[in-house]
Amino acid sequence: MDLKATAFAPDTDFQSDQVFELAAEVFRVMSAPMRLKIISALCQGEKNVGELLAHVPTTQPNMSQHLNTLYKAGVLGKRREGVQIYYRIVNDRVVTLCRAVCTQIAIGTGDEPG
Repeated sequence: MDLKATAFAPDTDFQSDQVFELAAEVFRVMSAPMRLKIISALCQGEKNVGELLAHVPTTQPNMSQHLNTLYKAGVLGKRREGVQIYYRIVNDRVVTLCRAVCTQIAIGTGDEPG
């Protein structure tokens, strides 16, 4: 499901099943802490897998799996340069939601988001 849809546009019927389905899909995609870390790393700009692994310690296969999920969901875009694939954020609404939730949690725990 493509998260680029404007599920919460002002003229959208908030009782629509489609709105709730799209919202649930956003939360499903964002439910993995690794994906939140990837999004946070990409907030500073486009990165390839090697650069992401320097910011988010995990295995290359695990990173690739999460990047693929975020790409298929329409959160990330990618481009190839030689043998490298560079990822970037293409859905600012998801980033805004992530920041809002993480900031509120950090405030509640006394930590600041990174």
